[in-house]
Amino acid sequence: MSKRIIPPSMQGFYDDYHFAPAVVDGDHLRCAGVIGIDLATGQVPDDPARQFAQAFDNLAEVLAAGGASFADITEMTTFHVGLQQHLGAFMQVKDGYIKEPYPAWTAIGVSELAIPGGLVEIRVTARLR
Repeated sequence: MSKRIIPPSMQGFYDDYHFAPAVVDGDHLRCAGVIGIDLATGQVPDDPARQFAQAFDNLAEVLAAGGASFADITEMTTFHVGLQQHLGAFMQVKDGYIKEPYPAWTAIGVSELAIPGGLVEIRVTARLR
């Protein structure tokens, strides 16, 4: 059986919405999508760049709880509301977190996310060492 990874700040998601923020699957950490929500307040920043940074900060928490880091990411899928409008800002923020060698990345435009006001959801797979 695979191990569920639930950082303390995300226990509510597991309890209320019935999903694990990540799952250890053999030598991989499979992370559910994270949104740029402030986990302490439940609010999504209005500023797109701040929201993107918050999403990566939330992802860092999940990765760390599973024993991984951004350097271990092998695949990333991002879901964007307003993909063309915000892609440049997203890439600038992403490049502050994701360094070479870069993972495989797919960016998908969507009409909305589960959290109102959310502009990006980031899902990754990381190799555990």
